[in-house]
Amino acid sequence: MDHKKKDKHFIHKPIYEGGDKALRAFVGQHLQYPELALTHKVEGTVHVEYDIDHKGDVVDARVIGGLGYGLDEEAMRVVRLLKFSVAKHRGIRVLFHRRIQVHFRLPKAQPAAAEQPQGFQYVYTPETPDQNQEKQPGNGAYTFTITI
Repeated sequence: MDHKKKDKHFIHKPIYEGGDKALRAFVGQHLQYPELALTHKVEGTVHVEYDIDHKGDVVDARVIGGLGYGLDEEAMRVVRLLKFSVAKHRGIRVLFHRRIQVHFRLPKAQPAAAEQPQGFQYVYTPETPDQNQEKQPGNGAYTFTITI
């Protein structure tokens, strides 16, 4: 009598290709900080619950603990982009529920570039009167040309 070792789990959970590290990297890469949250300097963690269908697509996402200021919508948008690999379950269409924490941290302020003073240059070129032209009697006027 030949006994085969049975699988420990009847239904296999969906996995993200590359594991949790790759999942966090994907979320961090696609996350865009909303302008409203930047102006109000809001940071924190958004808790999102999402459903994965039998194909591995995220079909629904709900915010469980949110921050507002556009951060909740951004977290749901990124979670909906996720794609999981799901094992075949003998024709059974299973809907999986999972939770994720999406962390929003304000970008570090970069030091302002030191402004360099604008340079300017004076060029003085004395006019030499043409020797062919006669000197006109003085009318007492000077001319200046400034080029910036």
